[in-house]
Amino acid sequence: MAARKHSGRKIRLLKKTRQNSAVPAWIILKTKRKVRSNPQRRQWRKTDVEVG
Repeated sequence: MAARKHSGRKIRLLKKTRQNSAVPAWIILKTKRKVRSNPQRRQWRKTDVEVG
C-alpha cells in the first residue's frame, strides 16, 4: 500500500482497525459469556475494506 494516504482515508482505516479487535475479557465476564465474539471481526486477506 502507498505510504502517502490522505488523512480521511487514514482515519477510516484506523476505525476499521479498531473495529477488528476482539471482545475484551471483562465484557465476557460481565455478560456471563453471552457476548463472546465480535460479529464485525474481519480477516485482512479474505474481506475487502471499502475505504476509498
